[in-house]
Amino acid sequence: MAVAAVAIRPAAAWIRDWARLGACSDQDPDALFVQGRAQRDAKAVCRGCQVVSECLADALDNRVDFGVWGGMTQRERRALLRRRPEVQSWTAALAAAKSGAPSPL
Repeated sequence: MAVAAVAIRPAAAWIRDWARLGACSDQDPDALFVQGRAQRDAKAVCRGCQVVSECLADALDNRVDFGVWGGMTQRERRALLRRRPEVQSWTAALAAAKSGAPSPL
């Protein structure tokens, strides 16, 4: 019996052109810029999104103040930034975590 060669895929690669691949890319953008209880629905769009880490990193690195990005509300992102002021690049940190490499987090 012959054993077929199996290509081992590397851990999830960081996607630089992530915006067009987001689970929200075909939705009304205003639905992600809501307040109160409506944020729960907006965050639900992010569940299972293949580029949620990229989206979150972009929002954190650019200090985006409004809307749901990467599954987090503006309040959640501000709290994370306050808890982790030493993180210089969220893109580097989350890319390393996504790939399984040691992360500066």
